[in-house]
Amino acid sequence: YGGKLISGSQLTGLAIGALALNPSFNPDVLSYTAETSNKSNVIKATAEDDVSVDITLTNANHNNDPVTNGAAVTWSAGENVLTFTVKAENAAVTTYTVTVNKS
Repeated sequence: YGGKLISGSQLTGLAIGALALNPSFNPDVLSYTAETSNKSNVIKATAEDDVSVDITLTNANHNNDPVTNGAAVTWSAGENVLTFTVKAENAAVTTYTVTVNKS
């Protein structure tokens, strides 16, 4: 055992296509915004091997609809809220949100 302490329920990476997250991704920051004029972007959330990540989308056309990690999401005009629920084996849960504003 390498002695590395991991809280367990954190993301190690988060990308919404090539969009800039504001603020820049940090595992300890739970809320982000991004701006886009793109029709869609690929969502990629990474975490430790024994951690699950559930992603949902809420916007004008969706209400907490599941999103597949690594798949493209089609945006609605205006506010699109992605919720990332990270669950560790020890039952710890952390929730991240990204609000993507589509012009």
